Amino acid sequence: MSTDNSKSSRKAQIDALLLKLPGVSARKINALDAYFVSDRMFACISGDGIGLRLPVATATELQFSRDNIAPFQPGGMASSREWVHIRRGGGAEYGEDLELSRASPGFVKAGGSR
Repeated sequence: MSTDNSKSSRKAQIDALLLKLPGVSARKINALDAYFVSDRMFACISGDGIGLRLPVATATELQFSRDNIAPFQPGGMASSREWVHIRRGGGAEYGEDLELSRASPGFVKAGGSR
């Protein structure tokens, strides 16, 4: 399978997961496929994973407790304490992070910074 097919397959699987959440929409921001709730971005596909915005305490705990989660730095930009980068082997595996995927839009919709 080519890289383009892998990326489009991963995007389709992530779309299927995130776009069924209440109030979530998707659009392209520069080269990133991004997901929004209440016109605020809460997730985006970048590199070999997905970035999610979460409360700082949750993001910090995840970065130290799981080896597939790191600070989110799209395109080498400085990381934010509220964003994590989750790497999975395939798009279908992102379903294993459904709890985080559901928490992120709620956090963003509430105004973040908890």
